Amino acid sequence: MTSPSRPASESLEPPDYRPWGRLVPASDRVVEPGAGEGLPVPDGGPVLPFGNGRSYGDVCSLREGTLVGSRNRRRIMDFDAGTGRLRAEGGMLLSEILEAVVPRGWFLPVTPGTKYVTLGGAIANDVHGKNHHVAGTLGRHVHRLRLVRSDGSALECGPGMEPEWFRATVGGLGLTGLIDWAEIQLHPIESRKMEVESIRFANLTEFFQLSRELDSLYDYTVSWIDCVAGGSRLGRGWWYGGKHAVDGDPAEPVRRRTLSFFLEPPLSLVNGLSLRAFNALYYRRPLARHATVDYDPFFYPLDAVRNWNRLYGPKGFYQFQCVVPPEEGPDAIGEILRQIRASGRGSFLAVLKQFGGLSSPGLLSFPRPGPTLALDFPNRGMRTLNLLRRLEDVTMEAGGALYPAKDACMRPATFQRSFPAWEELEARRDPAVRSDFWTRVTGRREPAAGDR
Repeated sequence: MTSPSRPASESLEPPDYRPWGRLVPASDRVVEPGAGEGLPVPDGGPVLPFGNGRSYGDVCSLREGTLVGSRNRRRIMDFDAGTGRLRAEGGMLLSEILEAVVPRGWFLPVTPGTKYVTLGGAIANDVHGKNHHVAGTLGRHVHRLRLVRSDGSALECGPGMEPEWFRATVGGLGLTGLIDWAEIQLHPIESRKMEVESIRFANLTEFFQLSRELDSLYDYTVSWIDCVAGGSRLGRGWWYGGKHAVDGDPAEPVRRRTLSFFLEPPLSLVNGLSLRAFNALYYRRPLARHATVDYDPFFYPLDAVRNWNRLYGPKGFYQFQCVVPPEEGPDAIGEILRQIRASGRGSFLAVLKQFGGLSSPGLLSFPRPGPTLALDFPNRGMRTLNLLRRLEDVTMEAGGALYPAKDACMRPATFQRSFPAWEELEARRDPAVRSDFWTRVTGRREPAAGDR
């Protein structure tokens, strides 16, 4: 067992306390309680726990209230290198956890596409990764957590203790209180390397065929698709499958070079010309079918460019992620791509993969069986919003759902239809906690009815 310790490696950049999509101004009302302190409520609230601001929309935004930061809660409290059981404070970044456990032969059980999210934020959004079809969401690997409420109370919950509170907190968008610490089960590895297979496919039909044939052979699968191509090339792209290598040393030191955008351009650098050029070059790039690479570029390619969200200029950008039922997948995803092409607005980061059938533990967990598509669009005002409305309509007509952690504009009816258990979460919401997202999709500004 290790003793409590703080991460010794990378230093954190000062947060600007705004969502990653940069659609709203940074909050200027922030408190940073010390480790072990409760959930402060300045002036009686409202407040909202804030991790590292990597949610794209307004689930981490509270313009008329106070954000409660987690910068001072970044310790590993306990780590058993024999069993892979880890207990860490909720403000610890996944990058910091990886630096501590990978050299000891362990890896995160589930990780999203960036390592710069906090453990508490990852649980509050019940994040998924490239291995959803074999591991489900992160919440399935949480054994217990400590929840701190605004009235000064605290409770430990997990699948076998206070399960109702656990279901409300996992995927609960931070609304039940502050996740003080969490205990998770890590995944054993023998190397920090990944064995990767890369296959170029000509259209959406080929993607679904590859997925049926190969997804079961790999623990991690994901695809990039070209949003600009149309006709018989609609949905062309690259399919990637990965698994942890068995040869190598997990403690091998690796230094990855990163770039940084220090200045924000006056206009978005993502436009029709750059999108067409990027998509064509990326699709045609030469790539070996089989390769062995470090885990970092496989799981976190965008993390190599710090502050890449500044590419979209001062107006920011919207992220859209949907999931649709398997039987509706080819038609619905195809229609979404046709709508995007007709609008003349593509996406640099169009990611398509399949969710598996493992159930998610949270009331508001997003993953469910079927293909999921994630895209981003520069903020062009109503033109962008109108496109997102059309994509939302296609998703709902197919019986799908949108991802709250990525959303900034879904309609209340869409949210409530996609997440019918939202009122159960509302009943357990901390009366002092609220977010701009929750107000927008539920209309609930007042405290929850009863602090259960």
